[in-house]
Amino acid sequence: MIERVKIYTDGGARGNPGPAACGAVIKNPAGRVLKKVSRFLGHATNNQAEYEGVLLGLKAAKELPALTVDFFLDSELIANQLSRNFKVKDLALQSLFVKIWNLSLGFKKIKYHHIPREENKEADWLVNQELDRH
Repeated sequence: MIERVKIYTDGGARGNPGPAACGAVIKNPAGRVLKKVSRFLGHATNNQAEYEGVLLGLKAAKELPALTVDFFLDSELIANQLSRNFKVKDLALQSLFVKIWNLSLGFKKIKYHHIPREENKEADWLVNQELDRH
């Protein structure tokens, strides 16, 4: 059991919508990488890919297993929606929100933080590697 992890996630679509992928980098509080995961999503929007990145990171954290998660995303919209500061109006995003919400119930605490894109280069790199492969 791991007490706390930091998860940097990203998602992107070339064309928006278009070919999409997501990635997550899980680190311990000292910054050591514990796990990197990425996935090609097929056809999706940028926002859907961002949500899928959080979902992918959450599933990986559950496998570790981790108790407390701090998420770091470069999407201000998604960070605010998951923190419940903004409503989720898009139907496709609502279903992803519910999946994340249900999965998050197995954790002690989860926080979502918006960070500048420059601070999310590892997760962004995973997304682009996945897109380049497909």
